[in-house]
Amino acid sequence: MDKGLLVVISGPSGAGKGTICKKLLNDMDDIKVSISATTRKPRIGEVEGESYYFLEKEQFLEKIENEEFLEYAQVYGNYYGTLKKEVLKEIENGKNIILEIDIQGALEVKKNYPSGVFIFILPPSINELKSRIEGRGTDSKDTILKRMDCVYDELGYAFQYDYVVLNDDINSAVEKVYNIINAEKLRSIRNQALINKIKEV
Repeated sequence: MDKGLLVVISGPSGAGKGTICKKLLNDMDDIKVSISATTRKPRIGEVEGESYYFLEKEQFLEKIENEEFLEYAQVYGNYYGTLKKEVLKEIENGKNIILEIDIQGALEVKKNYPSGVFIFILPPSINELKSRIEGRGTDSKDTILKRMDCVYDELGYAFQYDYVVLNDDINSAVEKVYNIINAEKLRSIRNQALINKIKEV
């Protein structure tokens, strides 16, 4: 069985990361989303091992100490993190794991798992990005201004990723991401066992 890939997707708020990931999950059988661990309490309808892995704070801190996370962060008093063991198990089983995460977390994953595939989603323009964020109707004017202030800094991090994908059309962007995954699977460094097997014949 071929190993899967860890695919890390980042980009500015409003670039369409979540939409791309949802469409990939709906359209492709060999892709799964990474399930995060958290110390916050489950909300109504959330299921252990499907929505999150729910941990006590002491358990989470112990896992940090044991370097069991690819990345983690503290948000509004609760911890969130990506469990290394769970991701690697799915990859060994041939699944491509999608991790939609902020830039800081992505760079931490890159440090801990450099063989991942890192994709930065670009909006068509700054004005379109602002329109998308405003169109969601979920953020206050102050929040939108703060997000827009961060955009130029965030775009500067794109050069630390393996690929950039322009999201000016959702279907085209999803196709590009899937093509990246397929191309990455063909890289010689990921097929050393196959090459050596053929050499032995």
